[in-house]
Amino acid sequence: MVSAPHGSPAPHGSSGAGVVWDDALLAYDFGPYHPMSPVRLELTRLLAETSGLLARSGVRTLPAPVASDAELLRVHTPEFLAAVRRASAPGAGRDGGDDALIGFGIGGDDVPAFEGMHTASARIVGGSIAAVDAIRAGEVDRAVNFAGGMHHARASQAAGFCVYNDAAIAIAHALDAGEERILYVDLDVHHGDGVERALWDEPRAVTLSIHESGEHLYPGTGFVQDTGGAGALGSAINVPLPPRTDADGWVRAIGATVPALARAVRPTLLVTQHGADSHRKDPLADVRATLEAQRAAMMLMREVADESAGGRWLALGGGGYAVTDVVPRSWAHLVAVVTGEPLPEEGEVPEAYRRAVPEVLRAHGLLDPDAPPEMGYGEQRPLDVRDWSLGFDPADDLDRAVQAARRSAFPEWGLDPFLD
Repeated sequence: MVSAPHGSPAPHGSSGAGVVWDDALLAYDFGPYHPMSPVRLELTRLLAETSGLLARSGVRTLPAPVASDAELLRVHTPEFLAAVRRASAPGAGRDGGDDALIGFGIGGDDVPAFEGMHTASARIVGGSIAAVDAIRAGEVDRAVNFAGGMHHARASQAAGFCVYNDAAIAIAHALDAGEERILYVDLDVHHGDGVERALWDEPRAVTLSIHESGEHLYPGTGFVQDTGGAGALGSAINVPLPPRTDADGWVRAIGATVPALARAVRPTLLVTQHGADSHRKDPLADVRATLEAQRAAMMLMREVADESAGGRWLALGGGGYAVTDVVPRSWAHLVAVVTGEPLPEEGEVPEAYRRAVPEVLRAHGLLDPDAPPEMGYGEQRPLDVRDWSLGFDPADDLDRAVQAARRSAFPEWGLDPFLD
């Protein structure tokens, strides 16, 4: 078991919040036919701005500098950095690919090479590091980098549309700077395998991933028996969910695991990843969460940060491939929760946003449908989440999966899987 540190989290010096942004983040672009279009970032930023979120009192824009080699090498290998730089050259990896690059996960349809790949990928890392530094300096209590959350990248291999693992690097950077204990919660529909691997033997960092089961979905990992390295047992926690988990069940699983574990871990910093691909309209997964469910999970993460981490919270983006419909609204809700009052579940999107969307889409070579009229889905019934404390149903697939995860992880942290 990994023991929790004694003492309270480091104090937070302000009630402000930071939003990482630089237009250069849009350069992380695998091309016009790739699922991870940078239009999702541009639309998120536009929706946050037209909703007045960036002009809220105490909100500051944080930079996204290009991370240094020394910062990247905290997680990645020198050989991998050299390969990414090679892939960044004009024409590299095109026309059938480069066998040397394929060995590093670069090439093909998953992570195709593109000009400037190193700089664009390292800038995402730099944004997450800048957010950590702003929190540690007391400039802000909370920060969001919705361009971040590249949780599949491995030490020497790009994977799952991710080149450099900003989440793992930012956590390692924070630990090097003096954080006692960090809790990383990954709410992407895919298992946060790269972050888990990078921190597998690090007892000061606890990774908690709630995802569609690897038996059914990429990357095929993240099972309850995966609990951390020999010197960090209990530091990796996985909650694999059955396919077609609905919105109520998804929120129920998060509420049944994260708050209790956070109270036991007592982190000095909470880092969360909010891939929007848990949404029912996402084309690459099978969980059926709604925008309302994602918003509820974001609000719960803020409560967890306030209760267990002294309010110190870094929120990241991640996956999400309904890039014009779902992702901008989901992450605008995230920006709202990080920076202050949540946006209404079903409030209308600003007229200025609706007018600007077609032009943005055309600039990215995409079709220009009308912008969604509301921040949520008016036809959806309200969430009806049954609290885990009221008991679980052993005949229910979701409840069995959650209870299996609780039975695996809770005892390592001194928690009762039936009562806590």
